[in-house]
Amino acid sequence: MKFLHAADIHLDSPLVGLEAYEGAPVERLRGATRRALEAMIDLALAEAVDFVVIAGDLYDGDWRDFNTGLFFVRQVVRLHERGIPLFLLHGNHDAESQITRRLPLPDTVKVFPSRRAETFRLPALRTALHGQSFARREVSENLAATYPRPVEGWFNLGVLHTALDGREGHAPYAPCALAGLLGHGYDYWALGHVHRREVLSSYPHVVFPGNLQGRHIRETGAKGCTLVTVEDGRIAALEHRSVDVLRWELVEIDLGGLRELGEVQARARAALGRTVAAAEGRVVTARLRLVGATAAHGALLVAKDRVTAELRALSYEFGADALWIEKVRFETRAERDAATLAARPDAIGSLVRTLADAPADPDLQAALGAELEELLARLPSEALEGEGEALALLREPGHLAELLDEARELVLARLVEVEVAP
Repeated sequence: MKFLHAADIHLDSPLVGLEAYEGAPVERLRGATRRALEAMIDLALAEAVDFVVIAGDLYDGDWRDFNTGLFFVRQVVRLHERGIPLFLLHGNHDAESQITRRLPLPDTVKVFPSRRAETFRLPALRTALHGQSFARREVSENLAATYPRPVEGWFNLGVLHTALDGREGHAPYAPCALAGLLGHGYDYWALGHVHRREVLSSYPHVVFPGNLQGRHIRETGAKGCTLVTVEDGRIAALEHRSVDVLRWELVEIDLGGLRELGEVQARARAALGRTVAAAEGRVVTARLRLVGATAAHGALLVAKDRVTAELRALSYEFGADALWIEKVRFETRAERDAATLAARPDAIGSLVRTLADAPADPDLQAALGAELEELLARLPSEALEGEGEALALLREPGHLAELLDEARELVLARLVEVEVAP
């Protein structure tokens, strides 16, 4: 027997704000969740699985129109035509109270109810699936505690949308302990809600397959579902199968020892080449982190816009459908130690200490903010044309602290890179 375990598809997740990114593959990003679902169905058909399980969050929320539901129906009809059942559980994003539109589904689609846990049986496979959907978005009780006892002599599979005892970045819905799941007597727990793949236990197996398609930079790496093979009532193989069509990656480029800005391109080209090669033909959406101790630290901070543009231009070498750079983070540091300067008893040491404390000093921020407002008020109207959004950012809470942090890094870099006699 073989089955596919998937979760957290978030079909037609809106991915708002993409237009703000220069060169972003907006349509590819917006259509990625659909293409990933298609790829999962292709995999199910190619492997001739006996059934498919979706452990919550098929949808990202209520449909904007019926097209989302119609797309899903078209995909499950492909399974229906091959006689492959689909067992569907609703999680917090597609809870019963969240989805107001409905469409009829083939009779091979079995939806776990939200009123209580229910068991679906596949007698020919001697397999029982137990599960309960979310009635509402926020479920604080331990649903697993009410799941039925295992069917004696059968392969028992629990389907559950849960954060277990807590997972960073995920709301603590349907909390439960791993020990409680292990003691329930099931052979496999098909979990959903956590977007990173985790195999928490073997025999019995407790598995988060991760989400089907990464949607932003916090969901990096290969995404997909889990193909499970069962022989003689025991799991013989557990395989991650990637079905994502677009992959998010955090790419670290070590600029340690770099002397000139011209060397950035060569190091970035090598790192990006490795990333694109590992993506197996998928579009890579990358955030770059420039790190390491370098003599060019100050020059990098001064030339951020230029270096970012050059790196984006470099990405085109890999092909328009291969790589897009979402953002470049400048996290290098000076080769020499700023702490040594801060310890000096002269004006240089005083300046370094003041700069170090500046981003956390509310009095300094208030004084600088007042001076900035006075400066903006004196600018002629023609100087403000076309800069409305940029200037508006200066008045946002917290933005002045970010500017101070950038200024501190720039000045410190210049100080440690220039010999200053005590």
